[in-house]
Formats: sequence, C-alpha cells, structure tokens
Amino acid sequence: MDPVAESQSGNIVLFLLWHIVHLIISVVYIIREIFNTIESYLITNGYGNAYTDLNLDRVKYLGIVVDSDEARDTSKVVELLEWLSSIGVKMICLYDREGVLKKSKEICMEKFGSTEITNENLASDPLLDKKRMEIEFVSLSDGKEAVAKAANLLFKKYYADADSEKPFFTETHLTEALKTLGAVEPDPDLLLIYGQVRCHLGFPAWRIRYTEMVHMGPLKYKKLGMILKAIHRFTKVKQNYGS
Repeated sequence: MDPVAESQSGNIVLFLLWHIVHLIISVVYIIREIFNTIESYLITNGYGNAYTDLNLDRVKYLGIVVDSDEARDTSKVVELLEWLSSIGVKMICLYDREGVLKKSKEICMEKFGSTEITNENLASDPLLDKKRMEIEFVSLSDGKEAVAKAANLLFKKYYADADSEKPFFTETHLTEALKTLGAVEPDPDLLLIYGQVRCHLGFPAWRIRYTEMVHMGPLKYKKLGMILKAIHRFTKVKQNYGS
C-alpha cells in the first residue's frame, strides 16, 4: 500500500475517532445538564423537603469564584447575589482573577444596601451578625500584594541580620506575618466556583485551607436549586480538623 495513502487513511481514522469521542462527551454533558435542570426545578419548587430548612450556621462565610470573562455580565452576578440574599447568606466573598467584580462594587452595594467587608469592621465584629448582607471583593492582585508584603516582613525579621537564626518557613510563619500586616480576612466555609475550569482560579491559597470547594459550571447556566443542594450537602458533611 502506498505510504502516503496509508498515512491519509490513518489521519481519517483519527479524525473520525476524535469526532466520535467529542460527540459522546457532548451527549453526556447535555444529559447531565437536563438532569441538573430537572433536579434544580424540583428543589426550587419545594419538592425536596431537605432543602427547605438549611443550617446556615455552618456557612457563616460563603465564597463565590467567577471566571473574569463571565463576571462582566453584571446582571447575572446581581441575580446570583439576590438568590443568596433570599436564602439567608449574610457574608459573601466575591472573587475573580482580573478584578472585574470590583468594578461593579457600587452597583452591588447600592442594590443590597450592603457594606464592604474590611479589616476594620472584621476586627470590631468578627461574625458581622447583622441583617444586611456583607460583601468582600477580592482579585488575584490582592493575594499577590499580601504575599509580597508578608515575604518582605519575614525577610527583614529573619534574614536582614546575618547573625540571626534562619528558620525553615512554614504556614505558621506566613499566617503570623499576614496577621501582623492586618490581613485577617476570614476563610470561606464553602467556595462555589462558576466557570469552565474546575479550579479555584487563583483564590488566595492561605484562605482556603479548610474550605469545601464545589464547581457549579458556567455562570450563565447557574441554578438556584443547585446552590441549595451544594449548601445542604456541605452542612451535612462531618469535618475533621488536624491538631
């Protein structure tokens, strides 16, 4: 057989296999979305009694991670916050890598009569047990700046003096340095991630040491029932912390 023809036949087979795999994945995804839509409808309309009385004491601080491209749709973000407000969530951290959500800060503050979570009001009232919803806006640059300042502080403390002891830096050292700098923001109990990628998209790592993370899919396909389900599942999970 002609080598050129054999190579072309092999390429055609690989091309067909790729399309078959792509078709199978697409069908599975569509079936899953249909199932989630039906389940969300049933939960939202009260057919699942377990979701009507959520133990929100377990979710004192809820983190929301949104892909920056999707975060530009302010109406979707506001609708998501309206759902969370109706559920009864009081403290929310909104994060996207590029800081897009920060640009809609005033809209969110005005819409929900909220105040922004800062180090000052956290220090005066750690749990912020108030009727209105408190919102913190975070981006990737915030995490980088905090880590850079903490690293500089540790360098001055342990390495500026040539005769001082040079310890092996651990999480404890970083935590203490961040506290010294006033970076005392709380760790989210639950992190809901909206986007195509199944990762936390750069959310500050030192703030999710004990955080439960749930991928919720694209923001444009968000569902109230799936939020209720995620919160319900989290409140029923037994968490063990190391000493």
